[in-house]
Amino acid sequence: MIGRPNKPLAQEPRYELIAQVLRRNILSAVLPKGLVLLEGPIAALMQTSRMPVQAALRMLADEGLVHRFDGRGYLVGSEDPALSPLRRDISSFALHIPQQVDDALQTRGTWRHFYDDIEEQVALCQVFGEFRIVETELADYLGVSRTVVRDVLSRLQERGLIRKDASSHWIAGPLTARTVREKFELRAIVEPAALRLAAPHIRYSQIEEFRDRIGTDPSLKPESLEDALMDYCIAQAPNTALVEMIQNNQMLLTSVNRALTGLGLPEDAIALDQYRTLFDLIARHPIDSAAEYLRDHLHIMGAKNLARMKIVAMISETVGFAPYLSPR
Repeated sequence: MIGRPNKPLAQEPRYELIAQVLRRNILSAVLPKGLVLLEGPIAALMQTSRMPVQAALRMLADEGLVHRFDGRGYLVGSEDPALSPLRRDISSFALHIPQQVDDALQTRGTWRHFYDDIEEQVALCQVFGEFRIVETELADYLGVSRTVVRDVLSRLQERGLIRKDASSHWIAGPLTARTVREKFELRAIVEPAALRLAAPHIRYSQIEEFRDRIGTDPSLKPESLEDALMDYCIAQAPNTALVEMIQNNQMLLTSVNRALTGLGLPEDAIALDQYRTLFDLIARHPIDSAAEYLRDHLHIMGAKNLARMKIVAMISETVGFAPYLSPR
């Protein structure tokens, strides 16, 4: 029987390619035991997003090549109490990356050059109704191949910003008030629960640092504080399925909020004071009080997001949509 031909590397999932590179360099001891592997630096090195890096690290953990520890990221090697964390930038190691794998990663990573702008345009249009994304128009707009366009669209689909209809057309929106309300209602239920579960694992020193910067660091925005709450608190909950559900539920809301701010709507200054109170409650460790406050905060944020959407919907005639977005 003739075997099935191998799938071209450029068609392999990104996490498989990343896992292949890390595995090779761990087994050859280029990456030493105890080295702390962080998602961000690996994603930057591989020119990809964090999601496939997360999947690759989980795969290597299942293989026993890396393991979780009492800190951010993974340690190279199997669990060993005597193993001390080695914190060095992964780019300082002479990683061996086969040319074919590097080429495949570069091909798969080309979409990153365009993704942020496309995400903002797609997120914003949903406030005004339902739009079809025309692949050929998007390829012309970006000046890239259909392969790169499909990578961009696949990423948007992963984040829940677009979907395919019965005719296999890419569709964005409409983002209705009901959708926003329901997503914030879900957040108000599951995020306080995750915060309680995470209590023994929260990175309290980082939360205290962010709390102390609020009001003194003008570069600190509500979006940065929401990321800190996720990274150092909620994502530390020992329930992977719950954390992934929370992250997926937030994706569309985060993208739309960023797009509305980019359109000129002011950021919520009151949210900074709310985050200061929340982070102070977390830092003082009365986690039940913090969880209740988080629930109330999310209800308030839901109402404010609905108000922002209504304001923008009234000025739709001043908004110009990209040529690849076709109203339905």
